[in-house]
Amino acid sequence: MEPAALKAGSMQEDGFRVQPRRVADLGRVPSLQRSSSSLCRSRRSQYAFSSCEKQENLSSWIPENIKKKECMYFVESSKLSDAGKVVCECGYTREQHLEEAIRPQAFQGNEWDPKKHVQEMPTDAFGDIVFTGLSQKVGKYVRLSQDTPSSVTYQLMTQHWGLDVPNLLISVTGGAKDFNMKPRLKSVFRRGLVKVAQTTGAWIITGGSHTGVMKQVGEAVRDFSLSSSCSEGEVVTIGIATWGTVHNREGLVHPMGGFPAEYIMDEEGQGHLTCLDSNHSHFILVDDGTHGRYGVEIPLRSKLEKFISEQTKERGGVAIKIPIVCVVLEGGPGTLHTIYNAITHGTPCVVVEGSGRVADVIAQVAGLPISEITIALIQQKLAVFFQEMFETFTEGTIVEWTKKIQDIVRRRQLLTIFREGKDGQQDVDVAILQALLKASRSHDHFGHENWDHQLKLAVAWNRVDIARSEIFTDERQWKPSELHPMMTAALISNKPEFVKLFLENGLRLKEFVTWDTLLYLYKNLDPSCLFHCKLQKVLAEEPERVACAPALPAVQMHHVAQVLRELLGDSTQLLYPRPRSSDRPRLLLPVPHIKLNVQGVSLRSLYKRSSGQVAFTMDPVRDLLIWAIVQNRRELAEIIWAQSQDCIAAALACSKILKELSKEEEDTDSSEEMLALADQYELRAIGVFTECYRKDEERAQKLLTRVSEAWGKTTCLQLALEAKDMKFVSHGGIQAFLTKVWWGQLSVDNGLWRVILCMLAFPLLTTGLISFRDRRLQAVRGLARVRAFFNAPVVIFHLNILSYFSFLCLFAYVLMVDFQPSPSWCERLIYLWLFSLVCEELRQLLYDPDECGLVKMALLYFSDFWNKLDIAAILLFIAGLTCRKTLGPKIIIVKRMMKDVFFFLFLLAVWVVSFGVAKQAILIHNESRVDWIFRGVVYQSYLTIFGQMPAYIDGVNFSLDQCSPNGTDPYKPKCPESDATRHRPIFPEWLTVILLCLYLLFTNILLLNLLIAMFNYTFQQVQEHTDQIWKFQRHDLIEEYQGRPPAPPPFILLSHLHLFIKRVILKIPAKRHKQLKNKLEKNEEAALLSWEIYLKENYLQNQQYQQKQRTEQKIQDISNRVDTMVDLLEMDRLKGSGSMEQRLASLERQVAQTTRALHWVVKTLRDSGFGSDEGAPSLASQPASEGQDPELDGRQKAEDLGDAHHVNARHLLYPNSPIVRFPVPNEKVPWETEFLIYNPPFYSAERKDKDLVDPVGNALDPLSRITYNAVDGPTDRRSFHGSYAVQDGFPLNPMGRTGLRGRGALCCFGPNHTLQPVVTRWRRNQDGAICRKSIKKVLEVLVVKHVLAEHWALPGGSREPGEMLPRKLKQVLQREFWPSFENLLLQGTEVYKGYVDDPRNTDNAWIETVAISVHFPDQSDELKRLNSHLHTCDPGMSVRWQVVDKRISLYANHKAILQKVATLFGAYY
Repeated sequence: MEPAALKAGSMQEDGFRVQPRRVADLGRVPSLQRSSSSLCRSRRSQYAFSSCEKQENLSSWIPENIKKKECMYFVESSKLSDAGKVVCECGYTREQHLEEAIRPQAFQGNEWDPKKHVQEMPTDAFGDIVFTGLSQKVGKYVRLSQDTPSSVTYQLMTQHWGLDVPNLLISVTGGAKDFNMKPRLKSVFRRGLVKVAQTTGAWIITGGSHTGVMKQVGEAVRDFSLSSSCSEGEVVTIGIATWGTVHNREGLVHPMGGFPAEYIMDEEGQGHLTCLDSNHSHFILVDDGTHGRYGVEIPLRSKLEKFISEQTKERGGVAIKIPIVCVVLEGGPGTLHTIYNAITHGTPCVVVEGSGRVADVIAQVAGLPISEITIALIQQKLAVFFQEMFETFTEGTIVEWTKKIQDIVRRRQLLTIFREGKDGQQDVDVAILQALLKASRSHDHFGHENWDHQLKLAVAWNRVDIARSEIFTDERQWKPSELHPMMTAALISNKPEFVKLFLENGLRLKEFVTWDTLLYLYKNLDPSCLFHCKLQKVLAEEPERVACAPALPAVQMHHVAQVLRELLGDSTQLLYPRPRSSDRPRLLLPVPHIKLNVQGVSLRSLYKRSSGQVAFTMDPVRDLLIWAIVQNRRELAEIIWAQSQDCIAAALACSKILKELSKEEEDTDSSEEMLALADQYELRAIGVFTECYRKDEERAQKLLTRVSEAWGKTTCLQLALEAKDMKFVSHGGIQAFLTKVWWGQLSVDNGLWRVILCMLAFPLLTTGLISFRDRRLQAVRGLARVRAFFNAPVVIFHLNILSYFSFLCLFAYVLMVDFQPSPSWCERLIYLWLFSLVCEELRQLLYDPDECGLVKMALLYFSDFWNKLDIAAILLFIAGLTCRKTLGPKIIIVKRMMKDVFFFLFLLAVWVVSFGVAKQAILIHNESRVDWIFRGVVYQSYLTIFGQMPAYIDGVNFSLDQCSPNGTDPYKPKCPESDATRHRPIFPEWLTVILLCLYLLFTNILLLNLLIAMFNYTFQQVQEHTDQIWKFQRHDLIEEYQGRPPAPPPFILLSHLHLFIKRVILKIPAKRHKQLKNKLEKNEEAALLSWEIYLKENYLQNQQYQQKQRTEQKIQDISNRVDTMVDLLEMDRLKGSGSMEQRLASLERQVAQTTRALHWVVKTLRDSGFGSDEGAPSLASQPASEGQDPELDGRQKAEDLGDAHHVNARHLLYPNSPIVRFPVPNEKVPWETEFLIYNPPFYSAERKDKDLVDPVGNALDPLSRITYNAVDGPTDRRSFHGSYAVQDGFPLNPMGRTGLRGRGALCCFGPNHTLQPVVTRWRRNQDGAICRKSIKKVLEVLVVKHVLAEHWALPGGSREPGEMLPRKLKQVLQREFWPSFENLLLQGTEVYKGYVDDPRNTDNAWIETVAISVHFPDQSDELKRLNSHLHTCDPGMSVRWQVVDKRISLYANHKAILQKVATLFGAYY
């Protein structure tokens, strides 16, 4: 934090170091052993708490776990407050201290010490915060101690504040004072920052104050909230500020919590304090017990960010570590320190060019080679961008800045410069996500693991645009199997765009959907969906679940099949059969505890199965479609349906499932969405069938009756009937098919009069009066034509009509003419006739071609309204079936009108009883007879509606003869109140007349007309769909008469006898007619489905074309194109200026190179004696900041390729110690270069093995005994690089300065010799053949790793005196193999000898190594012996063979050695 900006908060972080870690599960799903009703009622509210419960929970938890800090001793300070009051050393006045802090007592100690004199106590400031006079948005805040553990803070944020675990952490840092940004850059930054936070579910962390970069972030969030809808969600913006610097913080103090606490922003009166920003959603106010001191929050913020970045978020079976990115705007020295720490610990940074100061300095030099970033250049840039405070920069400060900027730019993979309008950049959100992906590519992952990691991040952020542009490129060819884990995550997380992307990139659903994958998907159903509730109900009702299979997951696919059977109807069989007890468990994935960590673990490893274990499902598209539909996921289901092959059946099944779920859905909006989606799938089925019917009518009709194995051995037509899809059934093609079935083998062109004539005189069938569809029947003139004619449903129907008319005539004749005391033969014939009808109904009841069972058939029979009507017809002897086409819709109208009548009667009863009670109370005094009370209140009031007025209601027709004065006559009503002398009524006649008029007005006019309107609405509603209703019911009529025996009653008894012999005696099962349910051959079915898929694609293309032709879509397309054109024009303008700047810079560099070349030419010619000084052209001198000496051209070229000096040995932070090196820029590394201010610290670590190490070195006497550049006793102090210099008794590093004197953590002053054995073999496949990549052979290398180490390493290092093998190798190799390995080393090839750029090196001690390659070219016995003797005696050590790749997770110097070995053998690297 720059000194001039301390009052506005700070942005620094001490570190962003990321280490793998997992979060323990914070909760478990409640037990499933509950009643089904409670499951359904609580599926959305089981985790919900009321606001009061949350406040009580927070008020009890926070004081127990979160503390504040208070000064316990008042020590008068020499400084006064702004108001001129005496203050304590902590900054607070005497009045602001606790009582015990100001009591007179002996103060112990010479000075005020915060460690001794500040104590922790329960916090008194937490709860909700509302900014007075501003927006009514309620935020969260807490005051906590600076020593609060990060885990506690994280628990508060996620569990008690209710924040979702983030997919990304954005730490915004920069200038703490207000600064100016260009309006366009400000707009682009605000829009991009909020977009990346909103789309990825990120947390934004700032300093929380209303100034500087924090204010910019707050205004960005404010603009987003004003322009967005409620459904887009809130952007989580967390401000971490110092409690002691917050102005007006007194209003936040509430010991029991402020719900809410009102905060007043007063920027004019804040003085040196700061106000909180009202646009942040959460505030963490860090307290150290002081007042007015800035920077207190820095350590806590850096630790919290580091802790959050180490957590793992799991979604959809895929776990990713929460990535973190640092966004930089403007800033001063403190911001540079923040960037340096972030880059050092592997955190990517996005620097916004044009925001000013530090951001612009870094942006200006980021594209230069390290060799060109010199002290002079940085000094020049600071003079430009830090004009006000440049004079305060000392030489040491500029050197430190140069060193830090060099280190920052050196790791270009972690540094992203956002240049608005340049280099194709337009949006900050894309720059931030690209920076994270670029940093991910630099991590040491092996090939596919690195790409998997990037794809995980893109899926977690839900940014398919980033995945398309950055991941699915020509650089990487994805195998379909590599996308399987991400596909699972995208499905569970409901990210349809990613599902579509994966399908476009070759993912095959047939390979993806295995039995295990499907089971895992159902286990991760959305808990709020109704299907999940129904599934838990099935599980709860299964008593043998725990007893039979306790080791299996609770949910099995046969449980899913039971729920689906309930939704699809009894016409379908179980889609997933129940496994037999002898079957072994088919679950192969570790469900439910799948943890796919992105740190070095391949996602594909959990999907590796042997060929004998994979259990694929019958129809993977069907399975995924059902899984999506039952959760009402519209977009996901649409994508999957487009992949289906049995698409008409799939659409109709989806319609049925959605309609059934909508009946039980409690949420009205969800129910309406389901019904709307069901209608859409019905229309899709109609659309595809229409395409098929236009192309080929016969094949389209085959699709209707084809038995679909995938959908429970049902047909499309049956699914449509079950779903009551009237639009589909009333389609012309389906009606044409039903007509064909109705006419049987007869031609539909036959007139009805011909049919009736042949029915009456069947010999006419031989004349050709009736035509047949089958040419063979048309040709013959025998019994076959008769059988075909009388088996046609249309003939059977009309024969039954004639039979009914005959029955009615005979019945009328018996009743009117021949009704004898004893039954006549005509009456007995009626009994026989009626018996035949009963037998036919029994036949229909028992007809079970699908073997569903008697109970289900009975339920199915009585569920049909027409069967009930048949029974009524039998009992009442009416011919209702003969007029079904006219009567059917009318009966439905009557049935629906009955509901209207009941509703009307309820309203009418209210008015009738109200008027009756009032009338009875006015007219009759104390009537005690209940029956007459009922007659007076209800009966007479009801008759009044129809005009029967009570005679005595107005006194005109009053007569004592019509009533009983005392109510003693049981046959007369009690008389109204009357005058005993005049015998005239005395009740208020005017009142009863008014009540009667009002009553008649409301009942006769209002209610009756309301009933008529209701009837009219019902009639119109049904009448509009009369045609659909009849066509839908027509199927049932045709199906009934198609399976009905041809003989009419009573001759039908002969057919029944024949059926009885076949079914009962001969045991011949019933078969369904093939015209309505036909099982095709496999080849024919495959060809039919392929044809259906082809036409489905045509339908989808037509739909897309029609969508594009819509006026609204055209307007939207034009608008998008105009916006794109405007953006391109703006970018061209900005690119033009940027291109001009780049061209000028390039021209300047070329001119400088030409000048240097001319200098060299002139000098060479002059030295060679050519020419003279006279007339020599004067060449402009080259500024030091623009070029190098010509003599250093070779070194410059080397630096352009990489650093010519050691880099790791100059890291400012010395490993495993608090020591900070003196900054040494590149140009000051050589000892020959003058560096007057060079004053490095001295450090020699204390070691346990003191006998084997040199003295600490703080005294020269012990060091004087050391002999350098020679073998000094057991220690070889000779360097591979020749003699090195010794200055003041200390050897000098031959590679130059490091910024640290002493021996550091090394053993010896001077060179520390190590040995690095590089043990390799060829990588082989299962057949023993050598694996290849890019034509080259692939090596494997032996590596080791300590549990605390960050990377793997070669098994080398230092050696004990007199030993040949390194200590690390001995730890992983059994002793008996040591001699053999020594022989291998002697026979090995030396690949490197020299200096090692190690972070432990110092000015006086460094590491030199010898790398020896030990290679096993074949699978020899020696290699087998080596493998058999590999072991780790230390449990903290690991050893393995690792594939050699440039992404191998090794230390940098070890990777350089390994690359040399790969080059030696011509192997892949």
